[in-house]
Amino acid sequence: MARTVRDANLEKREARRRLEARGKPYYRVMEEGVHLGYRRLKSGAGNWVVRSYVGDQKYEVETIGPADDLSDADGVKILSFSQAQARAREVMVDRAHKAAGKSGPLTVKAAVNAYIEFLEAKRKSAKFSRYAADAFVLPDLGEIEVKDLTKDQIETWHHGLAKAGARIRVKKGEEQRFKEVDDPEEHQRRRRSTANRILTVLKAALNRAWREEKVPSDAAWRAVEPFKGVDAARVRYLELAEVTRLLNASDLDLRRLARGAVETGARYGELTRLKVVDFSHNSGTVAIRKSKSSKARHIHLTEDGIAFFRSITAGRAGTEFLFLKENGEPWKKDHQKDPMREACERAKIDPPMGFHGLRHTWASHAVMNGVPLIVVAKNLGHSDTRMVEKHYGHLAPSYVADAIRAGAPRFGAVLSGM
Repeated sequence: MARTVRDANLEKREARRRLEARGKPYYRVMEEGVHLGYRRLKSGAGNWVVRSYVGDQKYEVETIGPADDLSDADGVKILSFSQAQARAREVMVDRAHKAAGKSGPLTVKAAVNAYIEFLEAKRKSAKFSRYAADAFVLPDLGEIEVKDLTKDQIETWHHGLAKAGARIRVKKGEEQRFKEVDDPEEHQRRRRSTANRILTVLKAALNRAWREEKVPSDAAWRAVEPFKGVDAARVRYLELAEVTRLLNASDLDLRRLARGAVETGARYGELTRLKVVDFSHNSGTVAIRKSKSSKARHIHLTEDGIAFFRSITAGRAGTEFLFLKENGEPWKKDHQKDPMREACERAKIDPPMGFHGLRHTWASHAVMNGVPLIVVAKNLGHSDTRMVEKHYGHLAPSYVADAIRAGAPRFGAVLSGM
């Protein structure tokens, strides 16, 4: 293989950020017939790919790992430009061995990577599968031959995922830290649900290898069962009297922010990025220009909500942040946690509720008051009603009845003569 190559557009993350997001990778020649590519995504870290010429105007393309766009490279899960070249060389050596009939036994790593390449080739979403593989599957199981896997191995690994804490992203070299547990029961449900999703990725990869007759049996992973009853989140919301107590017990800056949350159902990050200009007096809406899904939306307000936003925007410059702390500084990540906990303690809300619970509170009361689920979904920023039905559908007084009347079969005409 050729020596390490240089490229001004791909070598530094700052330069890669200036590239246009697109499906076709940006390629750099490593040697004749071999190219290292960078696929720029609309959101999140981009991916490194290797492309090699196989003849007859055809290329073989393989994703080799995420780029160090957002986090420092570690050479294993996240790759720098030079590390991606080294990984590409390993891939090319493996291909050469396979072409010469020297392919070795199928490892979990090979099966998982082949499955993710299959997803990408079919233009299916592989983002979570790649993350789950790199972070949880390959470090523990990657080097094991698939034919040697046992039910006990997979089950122990699966249960270990559920017991592990929710990790906080840290910089390279820093000690791994974990999120605080406010609600042990809900924490356990979430960890088990996440463990199930990761297990699903592993099973899908191994099942594909089994269907292609690359392994003799699927008995080991077929016998491993997911945790039961962990997918439906237990949504907690405040009663109206509790909302009043919480607002009255909050310091002025948190009170404004929390009032904004219960009037809109917006996320903490969405609220703290709002500018004064994002509130429209004429339409009675708040514009969310950057959201978790990267899609902009307009939140429609009630008359009380319109009056509140008018009161906090009057006479202010449009470029100001809508919500500021008492010292005039904008709210940043996690700044709300301590004030929210203290306000809950003063308001005698036990256990204390996190700020995200105010979003659940808005949605729950909207549904209970008869707002159509699709309207609630649009205000929350969901493209359809699936998440709203899952978390709040049981609260709608007419939801089940309306669904039955709209979609159940009718036999009146058939039975009228009986």
